[in-house]
Amino acid sequence: MKIAFLGAGMMGAGFIRRMLKNGYKVRVWNRSPEKAEVLEAEGAVACGEAASAVEGADRIHVMLSDDGAVDQVLESIRECISAATWIIDHTTTAPSPTAERAARWASRGRIYLHAPVFMSPKNAEEGIGFMLISGDPARIETAMPELEKMASKVIRLGDKPETAAAYKLFGNLMLIGIQGVIADVVRLAHAVGVKPADAAALFTQFNPGETLPARAAKIAGGPYEPASFAVSMARKDVRLMIEETARHGEELELMPLIAGLYDQAIARGEGSLDTTAAFRFPLASGGAV
Repeated sequence: MKIAFLGAGMMGAGFIRRMLKNGYKVRVWNRSPEKAEVLEAEGAVACGEAASAVEGADRIHVMLSDDGAVDQVLESIRECISAATWIIDHTTTAPSPTAERAARWASRGRIYLHAPVFMSPKNAEEGIGFMLISGDPARIETAMPELEKMASKVIRLGDKPETAAAYKLFGNLMLIGIQGVIADVVRLAHAVGVKPADAAALFTQFNPGETLPARAAKIAGGPYEPASFAVSMARKDVRLMIEETARHGEELELMPLIAGLYDQAIARGEGSLDTTAAFRFPLASGGAV
C-alpha cells in the first residue's frame, strides 16, 4: 500500500509515524518542507511538491488546517489524482464546505471521504482514539480495515458526507466550552483566596462529566418536570458566584451570559422547571414545559 500524506504538522506527523510502523510506504508533503524532511529519518519520503507525493498513491490522507487549505492543496493537484486513488481527509472542517467538496470530487469520478478525529498527536501515533466518518456506506466498509489501524474506534455517522464534520464540531465545542467554564472556576477561586490548582483538584474526586449524558438529553428534548434542580435555584447560585467574585474586584466571563439565559426562562414563567429548560433550543421543541 502506497500512501501519500499531505500535512505533516503535529497530528499529521503522528499518523505518518503510525503508518510507517504498520509497514506502509509513505510519501509526505508539507507546506513547510522541514516538517516533512524530519520524518525521513523514520522511513518516510519527503516530497517538495504535493504532486510528487500523490504520484502512484493508493490513498491520499489529508491533515491540514481548514477548508481553505484543503481546497487549495487538492485543487492544485487535481490532475495528478487518479480515479483509483482514494482521498481520505482528516482535517477539522465545516459541514457545508465539506459537502460541497465531496460533491465536487464525486463529479470528477474520484472518491473523497471525510474522517475527522478526536485524538492528540500521541494518540495518532499510537492509533488510540476516535475517528468519525460519514458518506457512502459501501466505500466506508471498504476503507474500514485500514481506518481501524489508525484509531481504536471508528464511528460511522450515516451516508451524508458532511455529517462527520458536524459531529467533530459538536465535540470540539464541548471541549472548548468546558475550558471557558473552568476559567470561571479559577477566577472565582482566586477571588475567594483559594489557589486555582486546589480548586481544580476538586474535579479529581467530583466528576461533573458523569452527569453530562443525562443533562444533554434533557436539553435536547426534556422532560423538564419534575425538576431535580429548579431554574430559580440555579439562578440564585449563579448570582452568588457573580456577586462574590465582584466583592474581590474580579469578574466572571461566562456566568453573566448563563445568568441571562436563566433570567429569560424565569420571565417566561419557567422558574420551577428543571435547570436544563433554560438552555433548550429552539424553545418550542421537545419536552414538557
